Amino acid sequence: MTAHTDDSPFSALGRVVVLVDDQDGALAFCRDVLGFRVLHDGTAGGHRFPHIGLPGQEPVGVWLMAAAGDREREPAGRQSGGRPLLVLYASDLDAVRERLRRHGVRVRGERDEADSRSLHLAGLCGNVIIAAELRAPAA
Repeated sequence: MTAHTDDSPFSALGRVVVLVDDQDGALAFCRDVLGFRVLHDGTAGGHRFPHIGLPGQEPVGVWLMAAAGDREREPAGRQSGGRPLLVLYASDLDAVRERLRRHGVRVRGERDEADSRSLHLAGLCGNVIIAAELRAPAA
């Protein structure tokens, strides 16, 4: 990890917590469809704590936390209010689209902008995920 700068005491992002109503399903989707790695999957105090991350970026990840009780179950799948929960960068968006198709994941929308191409999909209990391929800046 890199050292922090003078204007921030933090050196890196560690984990983002996502409430899910089905840990096994969310873990399988992230691993099998999106290509995340399981960084840790253990229990403590009777609770399961699966951590996932992208290859090559293992210090940064997502905790797939089981929603406990009605108060936590209510926002599961809508934690970002219908806005995207994650944006994942890809070097080949066409390959991503094909992988999603093979896994039966429906693409909800596509955009083609000057600086990127992207597609929207539902995952992690219904949360919106964007896959984006950034374009090199024009010379």
